[in-house]
Amino acid sequence: MKKIGIACDHAGYEMKEFLVGYLGAMGYEVLDFGTHSPESVDYPDYAHPLAEAVEQGEVEFGIGLCGSGEGMAMTLNKHQGIRAGLCWDPEVATLIRRHNNANVIVFPARFITNDEAVKMLEAFFGALFEGGRHEARLAKMPVPSK
Repeated sequence: MKKIGIACDHAGYEMKEFLVGYLGAMGYEVLDFGTHSPESVDYPDYAHPLAEAVEQGEVEFGIGLCGSGEGMAMTLNKHQGIRAGLCWDPEVATLIRRHNNANVIVFPARFITNDEAVKMLEAFFGALFEGGRHEARLAKMPVPSK
């Protein structure tokens, strides 16, 4: 069973709640980093704990949500071990796994439906990193030493 982390701000709250239920019904273990209400919050407060859980191997993959998806993706990608991709259709979700070995998928909650998010999750979880020429490209994004 895969363990999945999920985090959102207020704009992604309703979709996050839906996805937590969906993922649970599909047999995934979900670690919910919040937010836990639709009241206005700052997405970095939830993105950073999700990113740390992915980096530390506490969860296999992450899901981030905010209104446009951009703020969540930018914040997640500040972490050295994160490759977060903003998705708006299943083909993009597949490509961020196959070509970029993404470990977090990010949704623009104000611009997609729950059904579209499910289709993208299925594509993301079903795709495997292709390696090959993509491995060399990822190597050009080295993780700085601490």
